[in-house]
Amino acid sequence: MNILIVDDDALVCQSLELLLGNEDDFTVVGTANNGREALVQIEKKAPDLVLMDIRMPEMDGIESTKEIKSRWPEMLIMMLTTFQDEQNIRLALQAGAEGYLLKSTAVANMAKQIRALSAGSSVLDADVLKQLVKPHADALAGLTKRESEIAECIAQGLSNKEIAAHLFLSVGTVRNTLSVILDKLELRDRTQLAIYYWKHQTNR
Repeated sequence: MNILIVDDDALVCQSLELLLGNEDDFTVVGTANNGREALVQIEKKAPDLVLMDIRMPEMDGIESTKEIKSRWPEMLIMMLTTFQDEQNIRLALQAGAEGYLLKSTAVANMAKQIRALSAGSSVLDADVLKQLVKPHADALAGLTKRESEIAECIAQGLSNKEIAAHLFLSVGTVRNTLSVILDKLELRDRTQLAIYYWKHQTNR
């Protein structure tokens, strides 16, 4: 997997490039110090995934993510930041990011989460999840109780096998129910479902 690292801290870029570069299935194809540089690097290097900081000069991670998604919709973006406030989490997901990890994440776990993201799962750090509240009743009101349970599990990054074990269902039932949920909400895949789930949040 080809990865581009975007962070205005040169030491962070160098550290991540070294550490992630030691993973057999990862290749760090470049680094960028802000969102504008990221766009240039993507044009040149065509990475599979971008590790994106939020607060950066010239163009921040949120604006850069919006621009990347408008130009390269299939590009995977993992926000990697020290910020875990609810506003930044929501803005990142709304901009199109598929994952949100904290820089305090151990490299081994970060590599695991990057692989999960590449495999089609959404990734939200456990501490980040705590910032998000339960979904608004209206947003997912069309789902049955079982469908809602499965949607929540998917939003938490669980695989079909893990959901089946958690809810005492067969993997086939989880797969079929997921298809029904996607049809009801007019979504394409489980990543879109997870993002939809967390976008439609409010206090109640």
